[in-house]
Amino acid sequence: MNHPDRLGTSHGNLARPEAALTPTVSPVASFADLELPAEVLRTLTELGVREPFPIQAATLPNALAGRDVLGRGRTGSGKTLAFGLPLLARTAGRRAEPKQPLALILVPTRELAQQVAEALAPYADALRLRMATVVGGTSIGRQTAALRDGAEVVVATPGRLHDLIERRACHLGRVRITVLDEADQMCDMGFLPQVTEALDQVHRDGQRMLFSATLDHDVDQLVRRYLHDPVVHSVDPSAGAVTTMDHHVLVVHGPDRYAVTTEIAARDGRVLLFLDTKHAVDQLTRHLRASGVHAAALHSGKSQPQRTRTLAQFKTGQLTVLVATNVAARGLHVDDLDLVVNVDPPTDPKDYLHRAGRTARAGESGSVVTLVLSGQRREMSRLIAGAGIEPTITKVRSGEAELSRITGAKAPSGTPLDGGPAAPRAKNTNAPFRGLGTSKDASRGAGGKSRKANEARKLAEARKAARVRRGN
Repeated sequence: MNHPDRLGTSHGNLARPEAALTPTVSPVASFADLELPAEVLRTLTELGVREPFPIQAATLPNALAGRDVLGRGRTGSGKTLAFGLPLLARTAGRRAEPKQPLALILVPTRELAQQVAEALAPYADALRLRMATVVGGTSIGRQTAALRDGAEVVVATPGRLHDLIERRACHLGRVRITVLDEADQMCDMGFLPQVTEALDQVHRDGQRMLFSATLDHDVDQLVRRYLHDPVVHSVDPSAGAVTTMDHHVLVVHGPDRYAVTTEIAARDGRVLLFLDTKHAVDQLTRHLRASGVHAAALHSGKSQPQRTRTLAQFKTGQLTVLVATNVAARGLHVDDLDLVVNVDPPTDPKDYLHRAGRTARAGESGSVVTLVLSGQRREMSRLIAGAGIEPTITKVRSGEAELSRITGAKAPSGTPLDGGPAAPRAKNTNAPFRGLGTSKDASRGAGGKSRKANEARKLAEARKAARVRRGN
């Protein structure tokens, strides 16, 4: 469905600065109906990509015609090919000079940059286009060398691209096609200055495309300043409206949340667990591995090689549990991931929708589970209303059949994966785990007695010893 004047989102409408002046091109039913190079059509067939997803069918004709595009499609809806195929097709046949790319794709995270590059690589190879991935956490020297050798297409995070521009290792004056993927997140993450810096340097008459799962007022200033007579497409429902996705809010007793999380993680099949902080992610991961659960952590404190290896192992099933901060909430695509758990509830509707978008992708089914305490229910109700979802709300405790029915939870094996002692079995008597982060007293998180009880015991033992000495 094409909206020529304004874009509907789950959080209101993005008002267009003016109505579209140029007639739009109608959506297509197949890739064969498009003026794509034969090499691209052949590669699509070889990869088993037969029919375009709605966002592709709607945007490809206009993007191939060189129009500026403003597109909203739910994560997993096929946005990468929606902007990638026209970018590659319109760049084909041209050759980049050293340090002067011809097309630029900006994304907010390293993982998304690598995922985009991997998705487009077969088509770029078929068209003999050279691609360079420019992200932080990896060798800037190698990236400088790749640009110096010549790369027609650059996939970059804004911070590292800024560094290369500062070093005069990259010049954007010949870039005629620019894509912002997850544009709203780049604004949210503070990348707006670097994004505008790049857009100010690309060819002023070039094509610009902005794509995201949500397009709201965060990107309005970019639209008004940099897009000329854009075609606006909103073709997919938000994550909350996807009919193949089930939403559950599980109300848990505070001291039992740790045990509930552990049993969910021990399920058969993969699960993605979201927490708020890096420390909480690391601490939960250590506990899960000590309990016999094949888990690994993903957050911004990990090196890029670690993050890349962890994602690869999770995608292949070597790891069954990925414990992550919001760094995994955007762009991450894992086939057949059917459960996402918000151990720490998200802070706003957009975060919820992006976390939820890691499951039920490309028509598959999945479930999103959020753990809340009784005192968090009112705040959670406001958040889910803003996200446009209607979850099933259930009170659960660890070890209960209802928890297993909803999530597949089961008791972990208890056999440590990394040596050392096994983790104590989490019980309902545990103290709250403080968002699965730190606890003021380690014995509390391990199911031991409270600090006051320990102090009382020590005092009693001291008094007993004193009485014995007096008796001697």
